Amino acid sequence: MTRVVVVGSGIAGLTAARHAAAGGCEVTIVTKSTVDASATRYAQGGIAGVMFADDRLADHLADTVAAGAGLTDPDAASVLVSEGPARIRELVDLGVIFDRDEHGEWVKGLEAAHSYPRILHAGGDATGAAIERALVAASRGIRVLEHAFLVDVVTRGGRACGVDVLLGDATTPTRLDADAVVLATGGAGQLYAHTTNPAVATGDGVAAGVRAGAAVQDLEFVQFHPTVLAVGAAFLVSEAVRGEGAVLRDARGHRFMLDVHPDGELAPRDVVARAITEAMARQDGRPVVLDATEVHSVDAAERAAFLAHRFPTIDAAMRERGLDWAREPVPVTPAAHYLMGGLVTDLDGRTSVPGLYAAGEVARTGVHGANRLASNSLLEGAVFGARVGAAVARDGDTAWPVPRAAARRLARSVGTTLMSRGELQQLMWDAVGVQRTTDGLRRAAHALAQAAVPLRAGATVREREDENLRQLAALVVEAALARPASVGAHTRIDAVDAAHALEGAA
Repeated sequence: MTRVVVVGSGIAGLTAARHAAAGGCEVTIVTKSTVDASATRYAQGGIAGVMFADDRLADHLADTVAAGAGLTDPDAASVLVSEGPARIRELVDLGVIFDRDEHGEWVKGLEAAHSYPRILHAGGDATGAAIERALVAASRGIRVLEHAFLVDVVTRGGRACGVDVLLGDATTPTRLDADAVVLATGGAGQLYAHTTNPAVATGDGVAAGVRAGAAVQDLEFVQFHPTVLAVGAAFLVSEAVRGEGAVLRDARGHRFMLDVHPDGELAPRDVVARAITEAMARQDGRPVVLDATEVHSVDAAERAAFLAHRFPTIDAAMRERGLDWAREPVPVTPAAHYLMGGLVTDLDGRTSVPGLYAAGEVARTGVHGANRLASNSLLEGAVFGARVGAAVARDGDTAWPVPRAAARRLARSVGTTLMSRGELQQLMWDAVGVQRTTDGLRRAAHALAQAAVPLRAGATVREREDENLRQLAALVVEAALARPASVGAHTRIDAVDAAHALEGAA
């Protein structure tokens, strides 16, 4: 029986674990916090898929490829959209209740860069939480180790053969032997001073994979969600709010997105985030506002009831901050949201290291190109998580079919860095944020190199997270320097290219 360790308990990890177990594998799920504490739980926007008779796979594929700014892998995108409906139906079978209208039909949601309102939501704006609950319940019977921090992927003879983890408050790693390792650890939003990601998103899987010899690609493509509340702790305001008709205005009250792109507020995320950043620069850094005061009805009380019903989680966050978004525009700003790059995989999640698989945000399948289409992230976790689980069960000890790609080896520092986490996050925000320059990237590369010191023996989880962040930050900066032209979520303002210059004419 194939022994499999799955690191991560979001939609990709839990789906991979279930499908591997169904294929006869002995599965252990390792999770950094509790089993339900993943980025999946916080996903508001929904899950995209061709679930309606008047929608077409070809249109979802075209939207995905277009959003990727010319760098989407068409084979990966085809797998995503063609297998997506079956994976969504699987979630329904597991108990996820997607919202329905008064006629019992699924509610259609429209989000940026989609040509059709194909987004399904659960609980209004609590889709991720509904999916996470269902998957956790469906994973009963699979061994789960909570509060287990990934230290490293163990390799022997060039093949992954287990993981070292810190259990609980321990500072000495415990080794878990395995025939296959699946990394589904999510993203790295904690690289930045402002992020929508939970505290656990410290890039541990990417860093551990690179140390094990796995190839990475597209790390320069960091998606910044355009609309995050600029009052109190960072809180994402779903793109679905703009899909319902909310608009963006600058300090003069001008709806500036119509000057930038014909789709206005529903332009691709990179376009909207960039436009907001530029508008903020024109008004001395002050946030722009999201105006929902004309959504749905002309009556403020009726509008307030609609917003509370349609977006209960967001509405509660507004009220906690003393904001009445049914009557007044609310301040928003971009924040780091999603890492398009990661460990290079084939369409079954195999990395360049035999025995090591990756799924979800930690992986780079090429499905997102330079900019992820809204609500394709949950779909990616479901589709490629299932493919990874099936591949693990099927591969066994067969020859590894993925050609070895060029890998960047990181020397394993074993303590803390001279740079605090806050300093690193501010450095990345200033130099490797929505807009980048050669000088800024070079300064960041130098600062990160100067900060590298060996980890001390018995390093804590926090210290190991900091080292993972530093190592990953250095790779993101390296990738950003290597791409001198702007494309998708990677904007070089000292080398403006035709794609961005002509954005408004698209």
